[in-house]
Amino acid sequence: QVQLVESGGGLVQAGGSLRLSCAASGSIFRINAMGWYRQAPGKQRELVATITSGGSTNYADSVKGRFTISRDNAKNTVYLQMNSLKPEDTAVYYCNADIVRVGLSRDYWGQGTQVTISS
Repeated sequence: QVQLVESGGGLVQAGGSLRLSCAASGSIFRINAMGWYRQAPGKQRELVATITSGGSTNYADSVKGRFTISRDNAKNTVYLQMNSLKPEDTAVYYCNADIVRVGLSRDYWGQGTQVTISS
């Protein structure tokens, strides 16, 4: 079994910062891309940022310059540093990872962590 466990969400004022973490555990051979997605009430889940195993990153336009994604391959962990937070960043944030087990790769999702930004 594989699990993705997120932490670091919470309530902060606009302009503040939060750091999300997501650790993958279980029978893992290799982790390819990892990423963060978010879903606000009444909206579809959207991509926030992704990072490849080699460290190449991709960001949604709405978070460029404010959010930074990083990963620690030795710990099977991905991070999302969120600065200059805005009320529109309020959402449930989900971790995603493309994990290889026994020669097969598939997407795994975390349970989500709530991020609430007050104005």
